[in-house]
Amino acid sequence: MPLARLAMTISARSALEIAERIGDKHPMIAKLNGRLDETGEDWAIVDVQGVGYLVHCSARTLAALGNVGEACTVHTDLQVSENDMRLLGFAMSAERDWFRLLTQVQGVGSKVGLAILSALSTGELRDACAAGDAASVARANGVGPKLAGRIVNELKDKAGALPGGTASSGGVASAPKGGASADAVSALENLGFKPAVAAQAVARAVEELGEAAGEGDLIRVALKKAAG
Repeated sequence: MPLARLAMTISARSALEIAERIGDKHPMIAKLNGRLDETGEDWAIVDVQGVGYLVHCSARTLAALGNVGEACTVHTDLQVSENDMRLLGFAMSAERDWFRLLTQVQGVGSKVGLAILSALSTGELRDACAAGDAASVARANGVGPKLAGRIVNELKDKAGALPGGTASSGGVASAPKGGASADAVSALENLGFKPAVAAQAVARAVEELGEAAGEGDLIRVALKKAAG
């Protein structure tokens, strides 16, 4: 039975018991493939074979979903509490991974997690955590300096295990942080290139074009290097 109908026939407490029995390794809904039916400030409705799923999204995910009426894919995370059952949507699985990590930090609920992912790309967030840059995290709505400091302190050692950053290890070249180069890395990741490949390609593009090169030129050259 689709979740939209299931939610009407069981209580939130029952849904919580079901979710707990299934466990985090077997989410009830992990991904939606359908048509973008409607969007709002922080939500979208995805029509999957006639069933509309309401998903709460970051601003970056909403921008990536495309236009109403177009086909879209949304990676999801189902959150169930005593009084609510909410589906969170993400354009990339990496964004979902970061959301799950963020919401493990005390004081970061789903609203704050999405606000952080609206303000920072996964690459920027990874770099901020790795560098202990609380000021960058504090750019998000609803995140004060104290909470931002807690986030980077708790996630600093975990950041390297998640995708999205511009830095890489093991002797692989890395792209400079911030500005056009970081945006170029994010663009290549969105096109399906692995973070390390994207970072190395953009770093080589910066070496060829110079640090003053624009985002468009960096992406054009980096694409050739990543594909070749």
